[in-house]
Amino acid sequence: MNRKVTIVLGIALIAAGIFGYKKISNIEKDEKKPAEKALSTIFTETVKNQSESINITESGRLTAKNKADIYAEVQGVMQTTGKEFKAGVQFSKGQVLVKIKSSDSYANLQAQKSVLQNLVTSILPDLRLDYPESFERWNQYVINFDIDKPIPALPETASDKEKYFITGKNIYTTYYNTKNLEIVQSKYNIRAPYSGVVTEALVRPGTVIRTGQKLGEFIDPSVYELEIAISHSMISSLAPGQNVMVSSPGSDQAWVGKVARINGKVDATTQTVLVFIDVKGEGLKEGLYLEAHIEGQKVDQVYELDSKLLVGGNKIYTVVDNKLKLVSIQVIHKTQETVIVSGLTDGTEIVSKLVPGAYEGMEVKVYSEKKQ
Repeated sequence: MNRKVTIVLGIALIAAGIFGYKKISNIEKDEKKPAEKALSTIFTETVKNQSESINITESGRLTAKNKADIYAEVQGVMQTTGKEFKAGVQFSKGQVLVKIKSSDSYANLQAQKSVLQNLVTSILPDLRLDYPESFERWNQYVINFDIDKPIPALPETASDKEKYFITGKNIYTTYYNTKNLEIVQSKYNIRAPYSGVVTEALVRPGTVIRTGQKLGEFIDPSVYELEIAISHSMISSLAPGQNVMVSSPGSDQAWVGKVARINGKVDATTQTVLVFIDVKGEGLKEGLYLEAHIEGQKVDQVYELDSKLLVGGNKIYTVVDNKLKLVSIQVIHKTQETVIVSGLTDGTEIVSKLVPGAYEGMEVKVYSEKKQ
């Protein structure tokens, strides 16, 4: 009897334990709340398009409009001249910048001139007999021939027969060989192509100069060129000859420049066009960074926003039903900090501050912020 009671009590205890466990488990499930999803809080602003008078301010580096890299076309030892070939030294047009020793070349030239003179002299007797009408022209050529001066052009022939006669005497070949040596001889004296100043000197007297070697750099400091990049959408407001105000950042110096030319090619990466502005005046130096201020055209239905908000250069994030959505826009104009864009509808809610790790479709918590 006692054994039966013990078994019944054991079974009852096990059943009570199972029932209690299930009851407690259900209570814990009821009390456990689902975890809230963490959302990023973002700042937004509402688009309101308006008309903007776009004033373009772009910076660029100043370069000399007339600039020449000086290279040697012959070889030899550099000699001294009346002026030192050093940076900062000014030369007038035609003055010798670099002089290279040319005694060997000069001797060859003089010998070739003598050969030409002898050839022409040798045909005079035949000309007197066979071509009397041309004798005087060739005779005067020999009389006026000066071996220390550049050779003059050969006389014109009066007939094809005379021309064949002159050709057969090898006079034309000798003349052009001599002319070629004169051209080579002139390259031993490198002259200033215009009045200007040396900005870089890489050789000095006594230096052995080789063919193709760079000797220095020479510029005309009277006129400079400023290269800037303008958005292709604003190019219609510019034209060659238009005056442009140019200034030095951080100072009160300013000059009036003039649009010299506009490139016909749009940069595929930046969608900009290069504009070149001529600038003259005191205080200008090559390498200066200057700003060009251009009065642009008035543009309707555009919106200005922080340039840091651009995604891929032509998209921005908008907010639709508390989710991020990428929208394509057209950049009309860029400044150092902002961009003016078109393609946004009035009332569109856009992200006004950067969102770390943002992606399209990302759920966000919006904190509205009115744009000042």
